[in-house]
This record gives sequence, C-alpha cells and structure tokens, in this order.
Amino acid sequence: MAALPHRYPMLLVDRVEQIIPDRSITAIKAVTMNEGFFQGHFPGRPIMPGVLIVEALAQAAGVLAVESLGLADSGKLVYFMAIEGAKFRNPVEPGCLLRLDVEFVQKRATVCKFTGRASVDGKLAAEASFTAMIADPPSA
Repeated sequence: MAALPHRYPMLLVDRVEQIIPDRSITAIKAVTMNEGFFQGHFPGRPIMPGVLIVEALAQAAGVLAVESLGLADSGKLVYFMAIEGAKFRNPVEPGCLLRLDVEFVQKRATVCKFTGRASVDGKLAAEASFTAMIADPPSA
C-alpha cells in the first residue's frame, strides 16, 4: 500500500511475493466473492472482468517501477499509456489466488514498458504488454 495510491475497491494487489528491482515482480491478488464487480459480472457465473486482470498486472508493474526507480516517497504516480496484445485465456473465479508476474521490457526515467502474465494454479488466465509513464499527480 505504500507503493500504490490505490485503495479499496480499486487496490488489486494484496501482497508482493518477490521483487527483483529493475527486473521483475511476482504479486498476488486474492479473488473473493466479496468483490463488488461479481454482483453484475455475471450473476450465477461470477468471472473477474478481463480489464481488471490487466489493471492488477499494471498495479504490480507500478510497484516494480516505484521500487526500482526509488520513487516510493516521491508522490509520483504511474499512469497507463498503452495496452497491447491483451489476451484472455481462462476465467478467473472467486476463491482463487491470481498470480501476477510482470517484467520490465524497457525502463527510462519517465516511461517504462512491461510484459505481464496472470495465472491461477499455473494456468495462464491473461497476458498483456503495457506502457506507463511516471509523473506528478494532477493538481487539484
């Protein structure tokens, strides 16, 4: 929580299992039936929306970027710039642990590229490449 500005209900990283600065991160999202989106996606067959799986990957990437670039207490935010090649392979259901594996593809001072894979019990659920920029928060 110290590395991300997100809070419930949009905080989608529950814990970091491993971080190798400048290289990769493995994080976990515990997917529970209490998630608000399950009420409507879908009644009787709850499935985590793909866009939120990609958001979870992006949040893990944000932690990796902030920790790797030494920005933990800087107030800087990590913003999505692009999502490419998003593919959804298997549904993510309540009661599972969603494993988020993200790696740097390119790292610069203000723009970073990542590749990420989300899996459940070793089965690929989703994958995407994405670009983010590090910037000051918008002025109030």
